[in-house]
Amino acid sequence: IATGILAPKCRRITISGNSNATKINGIDENSRVSSRYGGVISYWEGEADQFTSKKPKFRQIELSLKKLTGLCYATDENLQDSSQLEGIIRDSFNGEFGFQIDDGVINGTGAGQFLGILNAGCLVTVAKETGQKASTIVAENVIKMSSRIFASSYQNSVWYVNQNTLPQLYTMSIAVGTGGQLVFTPPGGLSQAPYGTLLGRPVVPIEQCASLGTVGDIILADLSKGYILAEKGGIQSAMSIHVRFEYAESLFRFILRMDGQPVRAAALTPYKGSETLSHFVALASRT
Repeated sequence: IATGILAPKCRRITISGNSNATKINGIDENSRVSSRYGGVISYWEGEADQFTSKKPKFRQIELSLKKLTGLCYATDENLQDSSQLEGIIRDSFNGEFGFQIDDGVINGTGAGQFLGILNAGCLVTVAKETGQKASTIVAENVIKMSSRIFASSYQNSVWYVNQNTLPQLYTMSIAVGTGGQLVFTPPGGLSQAPYGTLLGRPVVPIEQCASLGTVGDIILADLSKGYILAEKGGIQSAMSIHVRFEYAESLFRFILRMDGQPVRAAALTPYKGSETLSHFVALASRT
């Protein structure tokens, strides 16, 4: 977890004992227009009026442990000639597992692995601007994206971007009267250090975001409220000299059991307004 960027920000649940899964209750809600929390309504009543009964609607969020594995062979000569090799192998697989967990949070299909943000039913995708050129990000895109995340999530949200989007962000401007103003850099221009924030929220480049112009190249997300990771212990590591004994090779094996998915099954229609909101907002394709 510590080697990743996204995983430490997610809500985490520990599965213990003999269980390989857990179920937790989540609010089953996709609209707040006529009720809240999937069915709760309160009423203004007069004296001695009969009360009306309403209750929230729940859905079960099931997290079943998936298995992430790694395997590595090393000859006896390798291990004898480099006392650091065993530590390098272990550190490398720790880093690789951290990478794969983060990739699952973003891109997981839900089939034998995490359900990622980009494949979840709760993802809100903001359309590109009319006439917008391919492989671009404009100020109107990020302004509209910021309006589609839950208001309560905005202060915890982060912009996750592919590094190849940075030239678009650094040169992004918005019209002000007959002139314009850069959105992502200080008033002094590119000669000064950028704020590192976009509309007040941090911008974090990660490898797992899609390439420029593709859905997922820029994502506004609140992982702390919107994404759950279930884990059972840490990485189980083992070494054996017996598997390939006749080849004088040692085998290193690594296993991690986890699962993850968004808290919500669908985006939410607010009480006022027709545009859906979510913990996760992406920009539509611009290819």
